[in-house]
Amino acid sequence: MIFDTNILIALERELRKQTKGSVCIFLSGLPATRMCITPTIAGELCSGISMSKRSVWENFCSAYEILPITPETAWHYGCIYRRLSADGQLIGANDMRIAATALTHEVPLLTANTNEFQRVPGLEVISLN
Repeated sequence: MIFDTNILIALERELRKQTKGSVCIFLSGLPATRMCITPTIAGELCSGISMSKRSVWENFCSAYEILPITPETAWHYGCIYRRLSADGQLIGANDMRIAATALTHEVPLLTANTNEFQRVPGLEVISLN
């Protein structure tokens, strides 16, 4: 399962404040699962204030498998772009990269941004709601 940036930011906040919020509660109910991020998500994380120190960012990201971007990922990105563009439903470029990575590795995406990701054909989207 890929953990989207918004999920990880909420999780980091819950851990920092030592509170058991919606992300911690959701994760505690999950059976053992493959926990993944993408290079795009890792980049989004280090652009924030709380992970502006490389050691903090590296430590946080080390808990997740970083799925590689492959030629197949590039193909999926192009397919997503063409489809959503033709439908007048484009989403952000980073979100298309994240979705393409999930499709390539055949893993679901846990996100709070279901409105955009549900537009991607074939993408399994999991919401905390």
